[in-house]
Amino acid sequence: MDHNVKYIFVTGGVSSSLGKGIISSSLAKLLQARGFTVTIQKLDPYINIDPGTLNPYEHGECYVTEDGAETDLDLGHYERFSNTRTSQANNVTTGRIYQNVINKERRGEYLGTTVQVIPHITDEIKRSIRILGKTGKYDFVITEIGGTVGDIESFPFIETVRQMKWELGTRCAVIHLTLVPYLHAAGELKTKPTQHSVKSLLEQGVQPDIIVCRTEHPLYSGIKQKIAQFCNVSPTAVIESRDAETIYEVPLLMRDENLDIEVLKKTNTAIPDKLDLKNWIHFVNNLKNPEKEVTIALVGKYIELKDAYKSINEAFIHGGAANKTKVKINRIQSENITKENVNELLENVNGILVAPGFGNRGIEGKIEAIRFARENKIPFLGICLGMQCAAVEFARNVLKHPDAHSTEMNPKTSYPVIDLMDEQKNIKNMGGTMRLGAYACKLNPDSNSFKAYKKALVYERHRHRYEFNNKYRKDFENNGIRLAGINPDKNLVEIIELKNHPWFVGVQFHPEYSSTVKEPHPLFVSFVKAAIVHKGSV
Repeated sequence: MDHNVKYIFVTGGVSSSLGKGIISSSLAKLLQARGFTVTIQKLDPYINIDPGTLNPYEHGECYVTEDGAETDLDLGHYERFSNTRTSQANNVTTGRIYQNVINKERRGEYLGTTVQVIPHITDEIKRSIRILGKTGKYDFVITEIGGTVGDIESFPFIETVRQMKWELGTRCAVIHLTLVPYLHAAGELKTKPTQHSVKSLLEQGVQPDIIVCRTEHPLYSGIKQKIAQFCNVSPTAVIESRDAETIYEVPLLMRDENLDIEVLKKTNTAIPDKLDLKNWIHFVNNLKNPEKEVTIALVGKYIELKDAYKSINEAFIHGGAANKTKVKINRIQSENITKENVNELLENVNGILVAPGFGNRGIEGKIEAIRFARENKIPFLGICLGMQCAAVEFARNVLKHPDAHSTEMNPKTSYPVIDLMDEQKNIKNMGGTMRLGAYACKLNPDSNSFKAYKKALVYERHRHRYEFNNKYRKDFENNGIRLAGINPDKNLVEIIELKNHPWFVGVQFHPEYSSTVKEPHPLFVSFVKAAIVHKGSV
């Protein structure tokens, strides 16, 4: 049971994108640093069952957990900060809540009663929140509620918070993140948006315990006093959240504002003396004071979207800090790359990463970038579709099969180096053909990948349908490709490397998903190191 578990809710007001996920992750980090066990979940108010079918233009990247759940990208922040693995239970959408309730109604579990938002929907939300508490693993469950207070979609979630506050008393606390804008014309910080946001929350029966104020300028004590007075909280519970150079500074800023102490006080939890952030501070120092710099080209088709390759960007930050190196990312739209301009676009980079994705758009540009990396001995990392493009490029330009392709892009190719497995071909449901979540990969001891991981068997997360076609393994191996990683269960190729190249690695999985501050991903650490060596040699 969850008799001793404390539940913290993080809501947002005034505007979206204020950083509820970063505040939730920072609080988790601080509570961990005091010796508590913590998990974080996200309640998303949209009606999709999960973000798996959402266009990146709508929702940024889709993050995949070890158990194969396609989830909100905030779960990536949770894992990167807390180093605690998340699961299906850590991301719940309105769509899944309603689907569960309707399925129960169809099975007759409500005994013929009228099914309503209260109590049936709110009870299902409560059940989803408390699943994590009942595992017996955690002292605190932090639940971030997506969207903004006042949104029509958020009402059932806020009502659930009201009920849980009433039922759990001091075992439950609410943090409300809001905006205190600075009006340049008046030269003043304005508290009115915060007042209205809290009023909206109060109208739904929820009194916040702590108010975190996003601001570009310091909150002087008079402003904090005013917010406290209007919003029924103590002045110490008004927390300033200033814009930071990097999101990884936020836990340290929240420490200085005593966010964790306020939470512990509000939940009647004894405050431990220890606060061990030594490793985190070391990481931030490496990040802010690099000794070297490398430029990596990130080649993809969603380049203009900041959040489309979120986990890749963060993995470069972790891999860079581990090498005391700043990784400057040069984002290049793959549709713009041609044989004629590839040299001009990529000649000054120290490494090339070809990004994952689905579909045909920009594919020829990715293949051209890979050819350039292969021929010019530039360190290369291909992820998922990036690895598949590397196989296609090799088949076309080294094995001399000019129409080689993936059957995803060209079903009539005479050399289908990337294809669906036989057992996938008759499945019609889009999700049914996907390999999702963590799978085993056995590494070749002669490979760069083995040197990076320093172990023979690893587990990595997948999100794809098409596989390297085993029919062509001998062709590849006889002409300079090393099959560096194999899935032992289904004998599938997971990693390909070029033998006569300093660092050329294509992976079928997504290493970026499992990179954290505490454990930077070995392939990104090794890739950055290879880029440093390449820069020193040109």
